[in-house]
Amino acid sequence: MSKDFDKDRLELLRESIRADTERDLYYGCVLRVLRGGHVAMEEAFGHADANRSRELTTDSVFSIFSVTKAFTNILVLRACERGQLSLTAKIGEIIPEFDGLRGEIRIFDLLRHSSGLPMVFSPKPGMYIDKFDEVLAAIIETVHAQEPAGERVAYSPMANHVLMGEALRRTDPKKRGYREIVHEDLFGPLKMTSSAIGLRKDLRDRHVKPDLRNNFPITHPGSSDLGPNGAFEEEHAEMPWVGAACSVPDLSRFAEMLRRGGELDGVRILSPATVDLASRNWTGEKPNELYKTLAHKRGWIPAPAYIGLGFSMRGDSICNHMFGTLTTERTFGNYGAGSSLFWIDPVRDISFTYLSAGVMESNANIERFQRISDLVTSAAL
Repeated sequence: MSKDFDKDRLELLRESIRADTERDLYYGCVLRVLRGGHVAMEEAFGHADANRSRELTTDSVFSIFSVTKAFTNILVLRACERGQLSLTAKIGEIIPEFDGLRGEIRIFDLLRHSSGLPMVFSPKPGMYIDKFDEVLAAIIETVHAQEPAGERVAYSPMANHVLMGEALRRTDPKKRGYREIVHEDLFGPLKMTSSAIGLRKDLRDRHVKPDLRNNFPITHPGSSDLGPNGAFEEEHAEMPWVGAACSVPDLSRFAEMLRRGGELDGVRILSPATVDLASRNWTGEKPNELYKTLAHKRGWIPAPAYIGLGFSMRGDSICNHMFGTLTTERTFGNYGAGSSLFWIDPVRDISFTYLSAGVMESNANIERFQRISDLVTSAAL
């Protein structure tokens, strides 16, 4: 397959982004497009802040919100390959304090957002969320199953990945913490040198401070009281669901590892068998309860959830979708609140990474990413 892109179509992509930032839909973005491992486009647009006082660069570092979940997911899948965990393991067997009906939830159910747990953004109102042990204890205390696992698909903003992060800690042969596991088993091997769990000191000067612009329903307080969303600026924050900082080149390396079946530059993170299994639709035609509610607000037909083992999938429905309407059915990736996205189209051999400043409202963000993703795909020859 040709690795080429139509230059005029890529210019349409640039024009669309410039128009968005000029209309102040968001402040700016950094993106990278690869095909067959070859960089077709890598550019920064616009600014890091509302005052337009600082231009974005290709090595800007973003708080990537729920794209963090992708790192936790991959490490859980890796632990399954290494015999430390299994997809059929019940979380109550690993974390006995998480007992009762909820203890019957399998790792498989957590990965596909079908756990039967409620959609919790914070286990206790106003609590600091940057300290892993405190959040885990609050979830064990307050979060209980609403129904048996597998009945519905309800996106888990927090609880699933706290539980999986703890499963990683409790089954780790080296007895490491979550941050150490991520850095030693993922960021280090993939040479993701501008990535961190928590905001590492040497990344602060390049960090794009999250501006939620009243487009997100909750705050994210950290224990240093750095503001309503200060958890994203905490150096030692451990939040397996939302706490990573990352640059586009680094996230693109992560995406390329997945496009290549789990390996990059001679370093294997996952087997091709696991990547293939994880990038299949494991939720059938069920809707995602969170996005069903959002769709009704716009009069959209609710789309199928299309969730794999930790990944969002494109699926085969023509629907409002962040991966666009032109990517192929097996396209998979992850996204973060109103700002962050990566996807891999294994058929067209494309990986796409996009991080932006100035969080957008959920439906407006879906429309933005659908348009941008279609522009990328339509440029591929």
